Amino acid sequence: MKTSVTLTPKDIFKLVEDELQEVELALKTEGYSAFPLVDDINTYLHDGGGKRFRPALLLLSSKLGGFEGKPAIVLSVVVELIHVATLVHDDIIDNAGVRRGRPSVNATWGNQVTVLMGDWLYMTSFYLALKLKNFRVLNLLIDVTRKMVEGELIQWEQSGRIDLSVEEQLEICRRKTAHLFSGCGRLGAILADMDEQQEEKLGTFGHSIGMAFQLTDDLLDYTSNEDTLGKPVLKDLEEGKITLPIIYLMERADQKEQDFVRDVVRTQDFSSANKKRIMELVQAYGTLKEVQSLAEEYARKAKTTLLDFPDSIYREALLNFTDFVIDREN
Repeated sequence: MKTSVTLTPKDIFKLVEDELQEVELALKTEGYSAFPLVDDINTYLHDGGGKRFRPALLLLSSKLGGFEGKPAIVLSVVVELIHVATLVHDDIIDNAGVRRGRPSVNATWGNQVTVLMGDWLYMTSFYLALKLKNFRVLNLLIDVTRKMVEGELIQWEQSGRIDLSVEEQLEICRRKTAHLFSGCGRLGAILADMDEQQEEKLGTFGHSIGMAFQLTDDLLDYTSNEDTLGKPVLKDLEEGKITLPIIYLMERADQKEQDFVRDVVRTQDFSSANKKRIMELVQAYGTLKEVQSLAEEYARKAKTTLLDFPDSIYREALLNFTDFVIDREN
């Protein structure tokens, strides 16, 4: 499906620029604590940047239905705080030392403090959402957050499992990433008082975008570089995350090649030579292209769900947003 207007990422974010500036300010002010350590970590987290995909999706979805107002800002802050809380806890689980090109919170302040900081971010997000006194919003946020945590638990349980199936990995993608994107679309629809069918469509749109986003993320672990990605390449695999490039590879490689990959993952022997060999194998068997094709398939599905919405600059922005998600370099 071709979009009738081509908007650059800059054009898209320009449509919600004022609101995103308010979100940035609120992430720091609403996250302020009289306890200096909490305030320092919160400032550090949000000074680290981030593209604010989720707030932008929520804001564009609400504008698609004609809604603009403070509740959209509040919920944009809420979804970003939930996202950041998840990243903070992720880094502890993965023992990650780098996040967005900087030392991670756990590498700087230690695991114990970081666990509590992640909890504080979750509680702050729900404290802000509660102020809106909208039970539909609260129910949605609680459901999404539970599914995200379940996704983390599933991924931890499956860590290093080289025989992971495609469907098992896609379920992790759904829970870890797609449900929050879906929630952003639905929250925009709720704020705009859209009907049930429209809310469902925006939820489906967000879900498909989230799947495309996560698959692209998994792909970038193999195709990007450390300077661009903000973390070492093949880091996911080193952390025991068996994503689709490796799952497809294990389906196609010969026995000797399978044994090689299995041994590398089992022994955690990620030497430069072994990394190079794995990269050669995923290239040779075309698994990266297959993951890219699947991401594009989800992107097409996302666009299709917007066909019944009236033509507007916000619909065009969401259509182009889909392309931006799968074409990004980090």
